[in-house]
Amino acid sequence: MKCIQCQTDNTLKDRTDHNGRCKQCGHQFVFEPTTMGTTKVTDGMFAKAIADLSANDTLYFTAHQLLYLLDKRLHGKSTFAGVASLILCGFLTVVTLIIFVLPKATQGDGRALLIPGAINFFFLLVLLNQSTTPNASARSRRIAARCLQIQGIAIFVGGLFMSIELSSFILFAFTVIIGLLAVYLGQWQYRVQANTAQKPLIEWSQFQGWLTRWQQINPIAKLLSAPKENALPVAINPDVTAYSFDRLVVTDSAAIAQLLIANNFHFENNCAILSITGYPQSIFQTTMEMLQRNPDLKVYAFHNCSGKGMGLVHHLRTHSQWFANTTIEIFDVGLRPRQVVSLPNVSIENTTESADAAKRLDPTVRQQLSADELAWLDEGNVVLLESFTTQRLIQALNRGIAGSRTYLEESSSGGSDFIFIGDSSSSYYTVDSFG
Repeated sequence: MKCIQCQTDNTLKDRTDHNGRCKQCGHQFVFEPTTMGTTKVTDGMFAKAIADLSANDTLYFTAHQLLYLLDKRLHGKSTFAGVASLILCGFLTVVTLIIFVLPKATQGDGRALLIPGAINFFFLLVLLNQSTTPNASARSRRIAARCLQIQGIAIFVGGLFMSIELSSFILFAFTVIIGLLAVYLGQWQYRVQANTAQKPLIEWSQFQGWLTRWQQINPIAKLLSAPKENALPVAINPDVTAYSFDRLVVTDSAAIAQLLIANNFHFENNCAILSITGYPQSIFQTTMEMLQRNPDLKVYAFHNCSGKGMGLVHHLRTHSQWFANTTIEIFDVGLRPRQVVSLPNVSIENTTESADAAKRLDPTVRQQLSADELAWLDEGNVVLLESFTTQRLIQALNRGIAGSRTYLEESSSGGSDFIFIGDSSSSYYTVDSFG
């Protein structure tokens, strides 16, 4: 394992002899992969995730974002498990055909086919399991599903050829049924597993221990602490409050609002940033007073894809603290279930809390969602904004704001992806893509 300080490669013996320190520079190692069980993390992997997430110490990020990135990369190590299973099955099938089947087949004896048949049946079950297991990523499940289809086609074609050679109707019927069944199951799994929840490989409590240990040895400059949501109001210069903003970004969590503010999104886009929970509390009320004086204000809802998150726009439109009984234009830039479908390698979770929140959504909100979106939410599926990198979130929000301008300028000519939803009392704009 390489030292992140001097890049010297240290063997297990080196690390043991030097009490977990680098033999060259003496820097302390945080992780010891040989004692970590199945989930193995190295100092280099952890440092690389931090560097990528912070864009080499230029962007702030949250602890949950780091957890999601590490978990994705650990899941990615088994991405091609289905391909490996398919190759091994093909190799064993060819070997048994050459050694056992072909010599017997020339004598009209097809009983040796039971050996490659058993091998293929076993690997069909393996691939089916790999395409459904929640421990694998969505991408690896889809790859396994495709491999299941390929194996089904191979069984069908190979079995058809062998049944003709041996003039066996039973073999023909068996291979047709098994082959087509494998193709069907592979297609089915490919379709449904793309948006099925996956089990995290790293638990939050476990990760917190890792992070605390890392911070003691290698402090992280761009890591945000949990937002303080109990700050007292502060006085703002009246000259400042005389102005307003043209845009407002409202998030459904204080953590995302804090992340955007820390990365100066409000300065670069001349907009206010608030959370639906009232963050930042110290200036929340003053900022709202400034915003409500601007009749041309544009509001952008930025939320998790969850039962609770889907109620954000309705809350903004119907609560007096926000924009009830106004003509303020609200744009839902995500995240919505229809957007999740088109996103590759997304981290989907499943919670009973989100399922309950989805079922408690206002009837108006539920009527504005498609049957597939409602089914997805009612199952308790969740995709959190913190499962994306800071760069990805800023990119999606920037494109959402730019797209809204295009919509307002070119709506009559259909020049934007935004669409209008609702009626005069509960209306907003949304888009099918997330950035």
